Amino acid sequence: MTAYNDENNNNLKVTEEDVETTKAYRYRLYPDAKRQKKIDEQIELARLIYNKLLEKAKDEHRKTKSFEIKKSAFNRLLKEALAESKDFRRLYSQTRQNIFVRLQKAHQNFFRRVKERKAGKKVKVGFPRFRARGRYASITYPQFGFSVDKERRNVHMLRVSRIGGMRIELHRPIVGDIKTLTIKREAGQYYAIFSTVNGIEPQKVRDANPVGIDMGLETFAALSDGRKITKPDFARQAEKRIAKWQRIVARRQKGSKRREKARLKLEREWQAVNNQTKDFVFKAVDDLIGSGYTSFAVEGLHVTNMLRNRRLARSIQGASWSRFISTLSCRAEEAGMTVTVVDARNTSQECSRCGAINSLSLSDRTFSCSCGYMADRDVNAAINILNRATAGQAGSHARGDLVSTHSARDGQAGSLKREHTPQVVSTKTNAEEAHSL
Repeated sequence: MTAYNDENNNNLKVTEEDVETTKAYRYRLYPDAKRQKKIDEQIELARLIYNKLLEKAKDEHRKTKSFEIKKSAFNRLLKEALAESKDFRRLYSQTRQNIFVRLQKAHQNFFRRVKERKAGKKVKVGFPRFRARGRYASITYPQFGFSVDKERRNVHMLRVSRIGGMRIELHRPIVGDIKTLTIKREAGQYYAIFSTVNGIEPQKVRDANPVGIDMGLETFAALSDGRKITKPDFARQAEKRIAKWQRIVARRQKGSKRREKARLKLEREWQAVNNQTKDFVFKAVDDLIGSGYTSFAVEGLHVTNMLRNRRLARSIQGASWSRFISTLSCRAEEAGMTVTVVDARNTSQECSRCGAINSLSLSDRTFSCSCGYMADRDVNAAINILNRATAGQAGSHARGDLVSTHSARDGQAGSLKREHTPQVVSTKTNAEEAHSL
């Protein structure tokens, strides 16, 4: 039975008032050698079952040409797989159920992409693939099979069916009703991820101070009121260490223990980059939420298509735009605010004062219009984004006149009174490779 017990052994479902939302809480696990071996065995069994179910689904589709992606169909295939191999029964039943849920989602996404491709959309179809060793790194317990208990001061134990008890670093309380537990192996370390649901309605904030946000590379984000957020390129800062371990992995023999150790070192380097990026995004979002804004307008970016630009693909990949927008959406919803996504077409080319379209190259950092309006390119785009989000709303203050600029002879955007960088240090970027889009 799922439970979160405090020191008085009280079953806690909600520890504090929060908004209605689904949240994920991630905690570090410290299993001993025996528990690590059991977790690895369970993950490997899950991978084998996933591959077996996928194999059976492909065979049935090949025979009948019409395989249904319903839960009952995958459940039938799972029973057949369990009859063929008794080893699969060593995996907890709820975890086995979650495996064909994952596979069902993979098939649904495949058929969705097929329809989009037929409709003319340029997407890769990508049939679900078999998972190689190391490409399946988590198991999920829906609702049952685990509990969190407090043994003594600041020491909590996570007890999981078929694995046992292990220490969990519960650095913050779990808020809401726990729905699932996912145990994930990442860079040789183990994590527990709880998904929760809280049923308290958020208080809506009156939209009195909306702001537009333009995402870029040279400047991570520019706001319609002139503020700018710069983001260090963590991947470029770590590229020498990453390249070093990539060479070591390539030299060592496949399947050897030394290669596996080097691979873990390489994975931890990338993990450090990912953690730095997540930390930056959360701090930037928290800064925006607490800055007095009441709603946010962002551009709808098609990152997958943008990655086809080979010259900028690396910078785009490290910009974390999707992560920023999704995090901002979640935090804004918790605070009773809204995030509006608008069409990104011509936001950098359109004059925010008169609406005229001006052709600009990526190297042009100052927007200049025939109507006499001049502004920083990114700030002008942010104002256009806000204009589109607030079109027809009373009290919208999104106009190009709000941004003061220097004279045309300066050849650059004017100084902005509220330029701000939230708890980060700006780094120099290559102007030839990293431009705001």
